[in-house]
Amino acid sequence: MTEIFRVVLIAALSLYIALRIALLMRQTRFVAAHRDAVPAAFAERIPLAAHQQAADYTQAKICMEYVALGVEVAYFLALTWGGGLQALHDLWSTHTTRPLVYGMGLIASVAVLSVLLDIPLNLYRQFRLEARFGFNRMTLGLFFSDLLKQISLFVLLGLPFLAAVLWLVQVMGEYWWFYVWLAWMAFNLLMFFAYPLWIAPLFNKFTPLADGEVKARVEALLQRDNFGKRELFVMDGSRRSSHGNAYFTSFGKARRIVFFDTLLKRLTPPQMAAVLAHELGHFHHRHILKRVAGIFALSLLFLALLGQLLFAPWFFQGLGVDATQSGNAALALVLFSLVIPLFAILFNPLFNHFSRRDEFQADAYAARVSSADDLIAALVRLYEDNATTLTPDPLYSRFYDSHPPATARIARLMTLAADTPAAPAA
Repeated sequence: MTEIFRVVLIAALSLYIALRIALLMRQTRFVAAHRDAVPAAFAERIPLAAHQQAADYTQAKICMEYVALGVEVAYFLALTWGGGLQALHDLWSTHTTRPLVYGMGLIASVAVLSVLLDIPLNLYRQFRLEARFGFNRMTLGLFFSDLLKQISLFVLLGLPFLAAVLWLVQVMGEYWWFYVWLAWMAFNLLMFFAYPLWIAPLFNKFTPLADGEVKARVEALLQRDNFGKRELFVMDGSRRSSHGNAYFTSFGKARRIVFFDTLLKRLTPPQMAAVLAHELGHFHHRHILKRVAGIFALSLLFLALLGQLLFAPWFFQGLGVDATQSGNAALALVLFSLVIPLFAILFNPLFNHFSRRDEFQADAYAARVSSADDLIAALVRLYEDNATTLTPDPLYSRFYDSHPPATARIARLMTLAADTPAAPAA
């Protein structure tokens, strides 16, 4: 069974590498082939120079993806068949006989290695690639300050949760995976509540949205479909990047809408209202609740699968770890996290299909309660400001883009603009 599993893994890894490289090559060729002409739907809205900059930005990110893929594969091989995990096991097992200490030390060591590998890539991405195209606003001091905060949060929140998981595996018997799933759901629900109130403010400053036309339009939209009272904030996203965005949270007391300051500077009040209407469309159609339910269902499936693999010697040996470690929860968790991406990539088009459907529904809601024309204008401005390519390769986009391509989205909105009377101004 071990040899069969190893052959399956080699085939999966080979397919994973080949598929990602093929998709990157397709994206490179497609974007380059359409670099010199703005798509007809945007010809009067986006200048050729901006379109070409978006193409160049996309190509630069693709080059980074090749490097990241190489690092990812090397990391996988080093930890598994290269003996890295076995060496970490030997190191920790000789220094402690306490299962929880061993398990937390092993997983923390893997996490540290992953962070150390990511730092050079993230530095280059932020201070060379993003800076080259005028998006970077971050300083080196802020970069490492953010990193230190992230590590501190992992120590304060992640390690205790990890200890709880390892303890549940030890004491809950055959169906430990179900109790771990319950704990995972509880932890995530806690994070949904804690993130906007206590975690996000560690990284950004949030100030109440000032009185004015934007606030008036937002409050009118909230009253329209009885969304209830929500706090309105502006986040200093410009500290790190010139990219713009907006989001809202809807859990308990953490009911707030957040606008990036970069977004407020670039969009008109009607356009801001249209963007918010799109976000409220997700809430109206319960997209977030459905996505959370889907994530919890998938996590239950994965944990049940891990429950079957935990005591399978061929699973450990096939990945370069001594078969006698069958039943070692910490090793099993790390190995499982390494293997899952090799197979999960095949399901990306399916997940993105449902995500795109949700985006179209949210757009339709925005067109009904706000203005399709204003949303079109806002999206076009965001596409231009964020250097989003208007001509992604269709197959690449199916695998990697959770949002519909720009041309399809604008075409749908133009149809809605023609068919739907504009909502009364706030």
